[in-house]
Amino acid sequence: MKLQNMSALVTGGASGLGLACARRLVEKGVSVVVVDLNREAGAAVAAELGVTYVHADVCNTEQINAALDAAQALGPLRALVHCAGIGGPVRLVEKDGQPGSLEKYENIIRVNLVGSFNCLRLAAARMAKNEVVDSERGACIMTASVAAYEGQIGQIPYSASKAGVVGMTVVAARDLATKFIRVCTIAPGLFDTPLLARLPEPIRASLGASVPHPARLGAPDEFAQLAMHILENSMLNGETIRLDGAIRMAPR
Repeated sequence: MKLQNMSALVTGGASGLGLACARRLVEKGVSVVVVDLNREAGAAVAAELGVTYVHADVCNTEQINAALDAAQALGPLRALVHCAGIGGPVRLVEKDGQPGSLEKYENIIRVNLVGSFNCLRLAAARMAKNEVVDSERGACIMTASVAAYEGQIGQIPYSASKAGVVGMTVVAARDLATKFIRVCTIAPGLFDTPLLARLPEPIRASLGASVPHPARLGAPDEFAQLAMHILENSMLNGETIRLDGAIRMAPR
């Protein structure tokens, strides 16, 4: 895909991995709409990068359609980069002996898995109406995690949600093949995102040292570099790519 004369929707685009992807897309001349729940951060990103910010819940069809409308007003929607997601600890049996919270489990599944499906279906329906250029109409990038494969203790809802995204990927690619739309997923390992930025430096250093090579936390821009390659390489389809420095997560 040639990244020109087009628009892109980036969810979770006000920070971390999504922000890095929005920045890369802007550098390539793509008109970008950023979706995020953080109004203050979204407004700051819009001012910094010259993108359009839309406040939206990824599970809210009306709000995501409004974001897609904003993107299509800027040019043909040919890219979705879906980075929005949440985490949170839940054990099957908590330390106080009580069963793990079903409410927390359902909320993480809703945002990470249902939200992924919602954004993918709504964006793909728009892309399917695009003119075919160089044998394709668009491409969608989803975000999973190495936790989909080696979830740690307390990550059961997060791991289940991300494993669901991995499971959707090849099915979505096959489903959308006749529409000339590609779907790939990136499964990042330990990345230097706002979530890890809140941790004390010794813990951050220890996490980075646990990565075989390079022995450090991943940079959000490294995620964005892979996202751009997926968009530009038309043979990448139906694949989940681990981006993790060869880490395999320990139980805790």
